[in-house]
Amino acid sequence: MDIEAMRRGAETPKRVDASDVALAAADLSAAFVTDPHISWFVRGDARCNSARLKFFQFILTQMALPDGEVTRPAAGGGAAVWIPSETLAPQSLVEELRALPLLLATTGLGRFGRLVALRAAMDKHHPMDRPHTYLWFIGVTPQAQGLGIGSRLLKAGLDKLDAAGRPAFLETSTERNVSLYRRHGFEIIADYKPTPDGPQTYGMWREPA
Repeated sequence: MDIEAMRRGAETPKRVDASDVALAAADLSAAFVTDPHISWFVRGDARCNSARLKFFQFILTQMALPDGEVTRPAAGGGAAVWIPSETLAPQSLVEELRALPLLLATTGLGRFGRLVALRAAMDKHHPMDRPHTYLWFIGVTPQAQGLGIGSRLLKAGLDKLDAAGRPAFLETSTERNVSLYRRHGFEIIADYKPTPDGPQTYGMWREPA
């Protein structure tokens, strides 16, 4: 693993296409192994790792690539998923039904309600009164965390938004990430749990610099 190549690549990340979506999905799946949100709704049995990977493959191929932009260092190690708010309209019934088998396989029957509750809470607290870009996911593989790759990948995306004059919004359930995002100009605008026993969630907004 070439950390320096990842760091340099994160400063000028490449746009993911169909040829390397599997690599980006694998990096995100590894990055979110201990994420409170993902760990809460992904099934907790021996199939959890494969379920989490298939979930990210679905997110990237069916939603992120068609509607937004996925970026990653050319050397790998992490990825970011950016979605324009204008594309965040509710899914049709047909689309919902098409996604249902994959989502049930991700959660198992016992945790499907958690995913439904989390999605409802996120929808309720997502500001949709003005156009912005939604940072849906950003993650770095465990072996490369804490080495500045994520910060560089984040800054590269935010620089593009600043140039376009667009605000940004994200959610995080990892409290230590709040200070990181604040250093990049985000501020908490929502603080909630999807259910009383669910993970603490922070919605954060950033005006363009």
